[in-house]
Amino acid sequence: MISVRVRGAALCAVFLLVAACGAGPGTAGPESPGPGRAPETSAPPSGDVLTSDNVKLVANVPRTAPLDKEMDWNTDLAFQGDYAFVGNFGGFSIYDISDPTAPKTVSQVACPAQQNDISVHGDLLILSVDQPRSGESCDSDDRTRTWEGLRIFDISDKKNPQYVSAVRTDCGSHTHTMVPQGETLYVYVSSPGPEPDSTTCPEPHEVIQVVKIPTDDPKSAAIVSKPDIFPDRQLGAGGCHDITAYPEKKLAAAACFGDGVLLDISDPVSPKVLQQIRDEANFQIWHSATFNNDATKVVFGDELGGGSMPTCDGDTPQTKGANAIYDIVDGKLERRGYFKMPRQQQKTENCVAHNGSLIPVPGKDVMVQAWYQGGVSIWDFTDSSAPKEIGYFERGPFEEEGVAGSWSAYYYNGYIYSADIRKGLDVISIDDPLTDPAKKVTMKDFNVQTQRAY
Repeated sequence: MISVRVRGAALCAVFLLVAACGAGPGTAGPESPGPGRAPETSAPPSGDVLTSDNVKLVANVPRTAPLDKEMDWNTDLAFQGDYAFVGNFGGFSIYDISDPTAPKTVSQVACPAQQNDISVHGDLLILSVDQPRSGESCDSDDRTRTWEGLRIFDISDKKNPQYVSAVRTDCGSHTHTMVPQGETLYVYVSSPGPEPDSTTCPEPHEVIQVVKIPTDDPKSAAIVSKPDIFPDRQLGAGGCHDITAYPEKKLAAAACFGDGVLLDISDPVSPKVLQQIRDEANFQIWHSATFNNDATKVVFGDELGGGSMPTCDGDTPQTKGANAIYDIVDGKLERRGYFKMPRQQQKTENCVAHNGSLIPVPGKDVMVQAWYQGGVSIWDFTDSSAPKEIGYFERGPFEEEGVAGSWSAYYYNGYIYSADIRKGLDVISIDDPLTDPAKKVTMKDFNVQTQRAY
């Protein structure tokens, strides 16, 4: 989701229904079936749950104090062993998922900031802070706007996480991506910017900032490079929303608001552009990227309207607020098709492509993905030109006005975990001949922005 404060002309809607964002009827691209979409099924009534026959909600853990205030929204997820880590605008939570059907809260840390994108590596937990604060500590406030960036915690004791240090970064950190190399952890910081008259987000703002974290001395973490991967861009326009790294393949895919970028990360401190692509007819906000397992494809998602708008209605083209599937052919990205979850949502429901991950099915390309109030969709893109949904879970419209629904939905060791903004942590099972082989794959940990071969 785009940050509450607007940065740069590239971001046209942030928690506002801005007509200029183009979420209404429009001309679809050549691969689109047309501007309207006939839904396979309609959204359920308010408060009800609708699933496909092969999907079941097995557990829900509601938000609780101190992370249950109005703007304490659940955000991203990370995993390690028998633990799930859930980011929240108010801090983060750690859950014991040794029994996925009965998750237990281990600890909760109050550390407010937008948007607290989260990842874990060994004994370290990292949070992205994309909101100017009075300082780096968790007891800072947003009245004095002098600091934003990364916060680092020691999670060796899951019951008692400890704040370790922080790194100030220009324009903060909307999301971040880990690239481990031995005892050193490199972190790519993504954030929009610059912002006029800002003390924390001045011009010029380089697209990527690279932070080096020595795992044996995390207090010495610091920025080591600011690679300029768009040297010809106009002054005042910069930043990426999200980067997915695949260190084994020495590749990364960056979603940089108006561009999709394929990167060579052989030298993680100095990533190099292999290709830069655009899709001005269909994509408004290049939001995230996912490689398939053998790194022959990339799925880019478009967060049309910044996550606050109802773009899964019958008036929005199938290619907008959707995913685009690209094959990598001779080292170059070639677009093959689009996918959008097929259930029409009500105009009160914010819905657009958001965070997802691969389901580790050998020989197949299958994803699970969050769609805010569109719920959770499981879909197959083995045939890049003919992707199809194979399962889903969704609730009816949220009882109150405002943003709600699934922010992140990831597969981990046999189950789908969804961070619902308002409803808490959902655990979902899928039993299907296509996805059942994934249950034999065991991951020791999982951070979606750092892909590993399975």
